[in-house]
Amino acid sequence: MNERFKKLAEQAGIDLGNGQSYKIENFAELIVQDCAYLFEIEWGESKLSGNDASFILKRHFGVEQ
Repeated sequence: MNERFKKLAEQAGIDLGNGQSYKIENFAELIVQDCAYLFEIEWGESKLSGNDASFILKRHFGVEQ
């Protein structure tokens, strides 16, 4: 499993020792793919600032600002 995924799962309080690590990794990969798709399709080659990208991602996933 990707080290970043492990750290995020740990921060979320997910126990990776229960045989669920494949599902967690798959879920994380789907989120990353969704983010990539969002930027490729919705914004294409446009130049976004870091603040714009942060706002767009948070809004897309319904995460509080």
